[in-house]
Amino acid sequence: MTDLSASTRRLQLVAEELGVPMEVHRFPEGTKTAAQAARAVGCEVAAIVKSLVFVVDGEPVVALVPGDRRLDPDRLARAAGGREARRATLDEVREATGFAAGGTAPFGFPRPLRVFADPLLARHDPVWVAAGTPDTVFPLSVADLLRVSGAVQAEIAERDQPFGT
Repeated sequence: MTDLSASTRRLQLVAEELGVPMEVHRFPEGTKTAAQAARAVGCEVAAIVKSLVFVVDGEPVVALVPGDRRLDPDRLARAAGGREARRATLDEVREATGFAAGGTAPFGFPRPLRVFADPLLARHDPVWVAAGTPDTVFPLSVADLLRVSGAVQAEIAERDQPFGT
């Protein structure tokens, strides 16, 4: 694809350096939410990875959770060794990751960020992740996702009931 955004092209360069295959799929109708992405791709919502940016005790961190689950901010705070977590503002997301909310890739940030991944992601392999914009995604093996993001695995998603059920 030659009509990809600068964010996606930048991510492609990082992926190439890390030895990660990146077959970008663009959906003009949008992939901003997990449900939208799943409909566009034709997969279960659980196979979509949400890259969520939160601020734990003043530090931006990225939480990777399955699309069918909500992040538990208290679990994330504990996993990060902090006391409280709050959702980052749209400006904080862009500043920390270099990507817009809704298109935040799980790696390729302008500076190192701590990343936490819920083990429930392993229910699907490959999974689909944002490719830097709210209308691009690409498939990635869970092993590669963990490797390139440097994610620490921690139970950070709500366990009671899947999102939307």
